Amino acid sequence: MALAPMAGITDSAFRHICRENGADVVYTEMISIDALHYNSQKTLKMLEFDKKEKPVVIQLFGKRPELVVKAMEKVNKAGFDGVDLNFGCPAKKVAGHGGGVALLRNLDLSYELVRAVCENTDLPVSVKTRTSIKLKNSQEKITVLDFIEKINDLSVKALMLHGRSYEQGFQGEVDWTMLRKAREKFSGVFIANGGIDSPEKAKEILTKVKSDGLGLGRGVYGRPWLFSQIKDYLKKGQYSEPDLKKIKKTVLQQAQYAYKNKGDHGLVELRKHLCWYFRGFSGAAKMRSRLVRVESIKELKQILKNI
Repeated sequence: MALAPMAGITDSAFRHICRENGADVVYTEMISIDALHYNSQKTLKMLEFDKKEKPVVIQLFGKRPELVVKAMEKVNKAGFDGVDLNFGCPAKKVAGHGGGVALLRNLDLSYELVRAVCENTDLPVSVKTRTSIKLKNSQEKITVLDFIEKINDLSVKALMLHGRSYEQGFQGEVDWTMLRKAREKFSGVFIANGGIDSPEKAKEILTKVKSDGLGLGRGVYGRPWLFSQIKDYLKKGQYSEPDLKKIKKTVLQQAQYAYKNKGDHGLVELRKHLCWYFRGFSGAAKMRSRLVRVESIKELKQILKNI
């Protein structure tokens, strides 16, 4: 059970919380190869993590193999347990500039990028991608099967596959057929990802795809205990929902981690998580109006006390 990499979400505080709630491995936010190469202090700060989060996989994105050597020098010293390459991000600011999932349109460049990382680290290398992407101004598709075949001779240990195409984004049905085909074609550890928002859905994917594991993404927004719920369901056929006391405790723990790591700015970044935790609650709209303005642990404790 892996916490999938998500920009602006899987920072140290949330990784910490997910490990405490059953995640077996956690991935960082996307970290720029270019920024590491050029010694961006903000990006170098993203290499820091708490030992209690381990095992931690760093996810890198970029499209310039020539910058990998210097970037990997920093990654290798940071103490991560693995390196993941992003070939799946559909965001315009990434894919629109030829990175993320758009790299699938250029399999030769994709190969060189993966090879450069493999050649410059002793850490296990993995890839996260999507089922397919259309070529520009064409209905022809490049699929994950083409990608797997292209990198077949490289030492890629794991593949996390989001079961939707670039064009689908985060909407629509997951492509079970493509997930199964990719699982059969890839010889390493195969992790299914996309649309996993309940223990029942998790079991369905594991049954249909026979993946080695699951990568949970948007399904854990405000629900980090989904990891342990899935494990309970697979083991015992049932699971329980957290009570209000558990939710409040988890929220406060994440806030404390966020403040410890990033100070006041950490609490600002936490606000979206606070709203997710209390989705569906009675009076949620009024509650959110207070949560999105939280500026201190003391203030948060007072709001939690009144819920």
